[in-house]
Formats: sequence, C-alpha cells, structure tokens
Amino acid sequence: MTTDTTWPTLADIEAAATRIAPHVRRTPAMRVAPHLALHLESLQVAGSFKPRGAFNTMLQLPRETLARGVATASGGNHGMGVAYAARALGIQATIYVPASTGEAKRAAIAALGATVTVHGDVWDDADVAARAHAAQNGLAYVHPFADPRVIAGQGTLGLDLLAATPAPTTVLVAIGGGGLAAGVALALKARAPSIRLIGVEPEGAPTLHHSVAAGRPIRLDSITTVAGTLAPRATDPLNFAIIREHFDRIVLVPDAAMREASRHLWREAAIATELSGAATIAALRTGAYAPAQGEEVVAIVCGAGSDGFG
Repeated sequence: MTTDTTWPTLADIEAAATRIAPHVRRTPAMRVAPHLALHLESLQVAGSFKPRGAFNTMLQLPRETLARGVATASGGNHGMGVAYAARALGIQATIYVPASTGEAKRAAIAALGATVTVHGDVWDDADVAARAHAAQNGLAYVHPFADPRVIAGQGTLGLDLLAATPAPTTVLVAIGGGGLAAGVALALKARAPSIRLIGVEPEGAPTLHHSVAAGRPIRLDSITTVAGTLAPRATDPLNFAIIREHFDRIVLVPDAAMREASRHLWREAAIATELSGAATIAALRTGAYAPAQGEEVVAIVCGAGSDGFG
C-alpha cells in the first residue's frame, strides 16, 4: 500500500485536469427523470474513469523512469486505463489480473499492447505479483487507487460533473478500492461543500462499508461478488481517511440488483454498463438509497461493458 498520506488538494485536481486534457474526454450528463441525472463516465476513453488517474500519474514520472515502462495489478478497468495511457505515451505496460477477470477484458487489455499475466484469484493476489515484477525489473508501479496522483486524476471527474450538472444535492459513487470515491469527494466538497455523497459497494465486497463502521481499514476474509472491479479485500489508509471524512453513507447492493440495473440502463437509455457501472442505479432501484422529494441526484455510471447481461 502507499506510504504517502498527503491528501490531494483542489489545486492538485485542477492541475491534473489541465495535464490530462489532451488525452481524455470531458464526459457528459444525461437527465433521465425530473430529479435524476446520470453522469456518463462510461463514455470515457478505454470505457471507464481509470485513464484519468493513469495519465495523471504517468505524466508526472521522470522521463527515464517512464521509458522503462510501468506495471500494475487490476480487476480489469485500471488495466485498461494504464494500457491505454501506455500506448498513447509510447511505452510498455505489464498488467497482472486475477483469474476472476473475464477473458473479454483480458483480451481488450492485450489489444491495447500491454502484456497481460493472470495471477491469483482476486485483485490482492495479482497486486503482490505485480509489485514483485515491478521491483525486479525497475518499473514504476501505477497503483489503482492508493496514490495521491491517481486520486487527483480521478477527482477531475468531479469537475466534469459540476460542469454538466451545476447544482446537485446528492452524488452516488461506486466504490472499489476508493480512488474514484476519494478523488470525486475532494473535488466536489471543495467546490460545493453542501453536496451529500453516497457510496455504493457490492454486498459481496463491503470493504469500505465495514471499514468505516469499524473506524479503521479492515481486510475482508473473502470476496463473493462477481463485480471484480469493485472487489479488493482491503482499501488503503489514505483512501479510507478521505472517504470516512467526506461520505455521508455507504450502502450495499447485491450482484443481482447490479445486473438488473445494467439491463434497465440498456433497455431504457441504450447505455451499456458492466456491473460496477450500474451499481449506483442499483442503489436507487432497490431503495438502498431513497432520495427525498425534490432531491437533485446525480448517479455516476463509471464503466462501460456487457457483463451485466451475463
């Protein structure tokens, strides 16, 4: 895990937005009900928010370090983001993924030019192997969530969100390791302190939910969700501290609800999401989070895909 506990500032996030602007898209919002908008980060390059943090980290590496290439571990989307950024910057990336990462996602990462290695059953297993590979080969390790540069990069989504929907009451964010949640929280609370933040996790990987309840980061004994991009056994103290301070609540949804929400988004709006991308909609449709009358809600749709149809 990271040893840097420095929280990114709004200035860091704004600098990240300028730094990565040539490489990523400013994603839009879609109003789907009188008081509900979807922020469509599923339309981002590589299909999720992950290139934001990947580019912001890699563009700050010394040139000689970057030239040697990078390594990381991923449940899927972070690997796509790092592979995409590596291709854009003309360097090599090695991505370790657990066996739970689907063949389609592995193939998509490889198609971007990265070397893909399968190791272990969950992300935490792949993380150990990726760190060892990076150390042995003198490569920079690009962490999926526990790095202030990654968090600042993901926070640029918060700036896009406020540009697209200037006055939300509440924003729902899916939480995996917590990079997106931490970055968006810092950006939104700095610009609009009254915004309510609701995190959404799978019932089968309640990492931050249980950690916040315990008052400290905890490590889950097992992972049972099939939403691999939302399934680390543990978060990092940095992400935990930011999320605990800024989020009003973290709710849990079952895999079946995420799958149904993914199908709903396709039927109603032709939006194709993976399970993680539909997590915030699942929270609304199941009542895990029930907005008050007149509450202006933005649900972040954080990743594209088709595993919701499986």
